[in-house]
Amino acid sequence: MKKRVDIAVSTDPIGDYQDIVEYAKHMQGIAEFLHCDVMNENFVKKNTYDYNLVSNINRNSIIMLDVHLMVSEPLVDVPKYIEAGANIVTVHYEAFENKEDLVNVLKYIQDNHTLAGLAINPKTPFKDVRAYVFNADVVLVMGVEPGASGQETLPETLDKVKEVYDFRQANNLHFKIEFDGGVNAENAKLLRENGVDILVSGSYVYNSKNKAEAVEILRGEE
Repeated sequence: MKKRVDIAVSTDPIGDYQDIVEYAKHMQGIAEFLHCDVMNENFVKKNTYDYNLVSNINRNSIIMLDVHLMVSEPLVDVPKYIEAGANIVTVHYEAFENKEDLVNVLKYIQDNHTLAGLAINPKTPFKDVRAYVFNADVVLVMGVEPGASGQETLPETLDKVKEVYDFRQANNLHFKIEFDGGVNAENAKLLRENGVDILVSGSYVYNSKNKAEAVEILRGEE
């Protein structure tokens, strides 16, 4: 049976806050998730928005919210995004000097009835992260360096997806594999074949004239 993947459309290409809310409303029923890229100039150089906008999106749409925290103090921020209505809250492995804090944050997210995501930057080997995926509901493989929309996927990250998939199968784990960075019609097929469950798309879908058709192409249903 053909595998179906979920699509999370990213807020990253959109500068105006009200446009993000309108995009969320437009994409509900087309994509499964709105991927909320949250940056505050400390983990990456870019600054976007905070939990107030996520709360506003939640009040004005029914699309599920996939919140990706590219911040260096996730311990402080996580509760605010759960309260704002996130369905997934993803933190970066690299944001935690104390890995015990990482385990505790993932557990906190789950204890508050939200899916816990663990993101891995391109330069971070998966072997460094393996011990922590047992505590995650979603493992987000970054295909580009976080912080800028429109980058091309780094080829080595496609191999990392397969590595994560093989580890999941070998250990009978059930976390979802998510991929974010440079997703387009050309590489979506390979990502699906390598075991990805959720494809994040920023520029590809947002810049398409027919966004519903673009989503179907990423799913392989065109």
